[in-house]
Amino acid sequence: MGTSIPILFEDEHLLVADKPSGLLSVPGTGRDLLAALGEQGLEVLPVHRLDRDVSGAVLLARTPELQAGLQNLFRERALSKTYWALALGTPRRAQGEFKYPIDDSASKARVSAIGKPSRTRWRVLAEHAQATEYEVDLVTGRKNQIRLHFAHAGHALAGERKYARGKDDPTRFKRVALHAWRLAFEHPLTGEPVSVEAPLPPDLVALVSRLD
Repeated sequence: MGTSIPILFEDEHLLVADKPSGLLSVPGTGRDLLAALGEQGLEVLPVHRLDRDVSGAVLLARTPELQAGLQNLFRERALSKTYWALALGTPRRAQGEFKYPIDDSASKARVSAIGKPSRTRWRVLAEHAQATEYEVDLVTGRKNQIRLHFAHAGHALAGERKYARGKDDPTRFKRVALHAWRLAFEHPLTGEPVSVEAPLPPDLVALVSRLD
């Protein structure tokens, strides 16, 4: 049994877990979040997923009925998803939005004129000598959207190997520097607002501390 998964919010219908980097969101090749939570006596169903390397808040359901309701929140964009990211280089503005269309029909997503409309809003949190911290809001939710949009804009995330186009990464970080920071939504059964925040994990805190 591995380290316990922190629970950011829970009631009898759903929970939000703080997934560590290196853990799959759903069953696959390797250890996964559902199995880890099962070891803690928490039987849950997936609603959405994060890449294996990405840490942070993951929403899960406790019944099939609520699973469908929560998945509808994602489809209808009725849920707010905010990420923390560290990208290489320095932006020209304090905030902005990427609108590159993404074709995510294949195993590796790509920016393409035939892709689906995709929107990523970003705001600078802090600038460092070689990289910049961002608050990132997903307006749409395409495969690898944040990673792909930042790389296409010429500011690949620290630790990015899938979309970095071979550019040097001075941080030499061992995983992509992306964290699912906040989730906010209206509870589909109670109607109450639910808002959670996953603190930055130790590896990202250590990365930031050595940037300047």
